[in-house]
Amino acid sequence: MGLQAMLHGEPDMKLVGTAASAAEALSLLPNLEVDVLLTDLRLPDMTGAALITELAKVRPQLRAAVLSNYHSNEDVFSAVKAGARAYIVKSATMEQIFDAIRTVHAGSRWIPPHIAQQLADRLSRAQLSAREAEILQLVARGMRNREIGEKLFISENTVRNHILSLLQKLGTTHRTEAVALAIQQGLVRLEGD
Repeated sequence: MGLQAMLHGEPDMKLVGTAASAAEALSLLPNLEVDVLLTDLRLPDMTGAALITELAKVRPQLRAAVLSNYHSNEDVFSAVKAGARAYIVKSATMEQIFDAIRTVHAGSRWIPPHIAQQLADRLSRAQLSAREAEILQLVARGMRNREIGEKLFISENTVRNHILSLLQKLGTTHRTEAVALAIQQGLVRLEGD
């Protein structure tokens, strides 16, 4: 509501709609003239990145910006990959938020240096395979190699090989360090996250 009030005071900006969920945004969009969409990443029914992807199907010319408290490497990467042209952390000043909206409206990107560095770090890191990511999630839940193998119907040696590979890709030397890094970077989510 504070952001809405501040936007009303900007002569070159007009707030044309608000939505409390992705579903509401998708239903409102056909009836609104929108140049820039400002969305959070965590919505009650869908991620902000998924919303941006869905909106691009309906309105390819719509430019999206993310305004979020969440800014792990994976959060930033998923938003930019989905098509976000700006990534604004909620601690940004109002002037920075307005500058980001204007920059996106003009067709350019607005990504602060620390977020750009996170994105560069994420892009330079070797991608985990789907199986490695799945195993990392199970390791984060405290499961041992044998338990992971039983759950995934693979041998304990195969689990060990996947773990060695993901440790190397993450630049870590043991499971605990890999899990801590994965949580910090948003690669795994703990229950309730």
